[in-house]
Amino acid sequence: MKRFIAVLAVLLLFTGAVFGYFAAFPRPYREEVEGSGLDHALVYAVMKAESGFREDAVSRAGAVGLMQLLPATAYFAAELAGIPFEAARLKEGAYNIKLGCAYLKYLLEQFEEETALAAYNAGEGTVRGWLLDGRYSADGRTLERVPYAETARYLKKISLFRKIYGFFPY
Repeated sequence: MKRFIAVLAVLLLFTGAVFGYFAAFPRPYREEVEGSGLDHALVYAVMKAESGFREDAVSRAGAVGLMQLLPATAYFAAELAGIPFEAARLKEGAYNIKLGCAYLKYLLEQFEEETALAAYNAGEGTVRGWLLDGRYSADGRTLERVPYAETARYLKKISLFRKIYGFFPY
């Protein structure tokens, strides 16, 4: 009987941990994420780091939605994606993800991955400036040091979240 209770307790703890994982690391909007052509774990990591999956999130800087897009960036991303820009829809999850993924894909075409993610957080122009500065980049293509502490923390979060999402596939 004691053995049965011990096994049952372990199963309940494991089940609770699994349910806790799925609650902490959700995968909403699978159709949009899968249709993006990007690594699913990366997209979900960006959403988790940017908004914590809050569709109504608005930053102090004015970035909006799941993927935290500034309206000007969202306008640019809509042009990249070939879809109409509708500022009133930026808090709609599916629309925001389509635009965020289009912008992320653009950045990944411009830079190596970690630099692209730094640009997603700090801005493309800011990162291009860092790449021209020998204190941050020796070759003008790869960031060796990120001068913004917030962006450095963001890159660490993305790395961790991506590993977690990659470890537990759909």
